[in-house]
Amino acid sequence: MKYLKLSLFVLIVVTAFAFTVNHTSKNSTSNSYKIGDIAKDFLLKNIDEKMVSMADYKDAKGFILIFTCNTCPYSVANEDRIIALDKKYKDKGYPVIAINPNNPKTQPGDSFELMQQRAKDKGFTFPYLLDEGQHVYPTYGATKTPHVFILQKETEGLKVKYIGAIDDSSRNPATVKVKYVENAVDALLAAKSVEITETRAIGCSIKT
Repeated sequence: MKYLKLSLFVLIVVTAFAFTVNHTSKNSTSNSYKIGDIAKDFLLKNIDEKMVSMADYKDAKGFILIFTCNTCPYSVANEDRIIALDKKYKDKGYPVIAINPNNPKTQPGDSFELMQQRAKDKGFTFPYLLDEGQHVYPTYGATKTPHVFILQKETEGLKVKYIGAIDDSSRNPATVKVKYVENAVDALLAAKSVEITETRAIGCSIKT
């Protein structure tokens, strides 16, 4: 009986440790990208069921990469702004790529089929990719939806130039005073330094 209790105790400790390591590694931002880092490419399924990577965009100067979703009120409040960003900057070399980082098993409203429907209803002009298996968002260090990463193509790769919010009004576009993403992309297009490189992303936590 003594050895049985000891074995059960060891099993519980090992199981708890394994869960903690797995949970921490999946959600930790300790190894997430910082300004100036070189970002990795990805290969994810778009709503048209084609696989998309940033390498597909041969003529792009960079990217407005946005982690967003169907269900978060903050993401919904920013959808028109995301569409506007793509329309304004795609032809200038900075297209929007949207990635849904949520686990559809945890958040059914973010299923691939509902992503397709949402994109159709809103008329998305950009790829809307599913981070299946949730491997991409931890690498970037995204913690919220929406969460923006502006990347610029340079000799050494895709350099992170801005991380944070779209602007300074997360829910109400009528009260926007500072357009962080637009200001950053405009600076890059003018070969200038980005003045505000990091802001706090305000939104819903990513569902794992």
